[in-house]
Amino acid sequence: MSKTVTIHSVTKLSHNWGRFDDYQVSHGTRDGGLLTITREIYDHGSSAAVLLYAPEAGTVILTRQFRLPAHLNGDEAWLIEVPAGMLDGEAPEAAAQREALEETGYAPRDLIFVCNAYSSPGSLTEKCACFIARYTQGQKPEAGGGLAAEGEDIEVLEMSLESAMAMVGSGEIVDAKTILLLQALMLRLAAGPLWAS
Repeated sequence: MSKTVTIHSVTKLSHNWGRFDDYQVSHGTRDGGLLTITREIYDHGSSAAVLLYAPEAGTVILTRQFRLPAHLNGDEAWLIEVPAGMLDGEAPEAAAQREALEETGYAPRDLIFVCNAYSSPGSLTEKCACFIARYTQGQKPEAGGGLAAEGEDIEVLEMSLESAMAMVGSGEIVDAKTILLLQALMLRLAAGPLWAS
């Protein structure tokens, strides 16, 4: 199979918060042929996400905020998610720490890298660096709730890890990065403590 990719044309559709372009591309096929396709691609940069976990209490910090695409798809508009945001030129670890502080008020400690994941590689260029970090209950150096200047109105939720996993099972949590990180935390805890006491 040839892994050759040729971009024939890029047509600008919209360049506002991100870049939305129409691509005509040829790529090799499994049988040695060539396939030409047209795809609309949205590029607004890559991101970082962090699941905050208090090992002593067995609790996690999640957020709830308005998501227009979910509403347009006929689902609940206020999604429960892990804190996350765009890299904005920062290293993923720094972006994860910044977003957690802005959205929840908690400062994450002892970040553990889980993986890089594409959320929807058929149409989005965004790759999300996913982390688990420790937090201490009640120790909030900032108020959280997001940045009003960025149109954020974020509710901070603290719950047991078991409750969060039950919400995945019931369909109350449908965000992919959040499901991925909750499951990753469960798997790692099954293998032993994440941090030394």
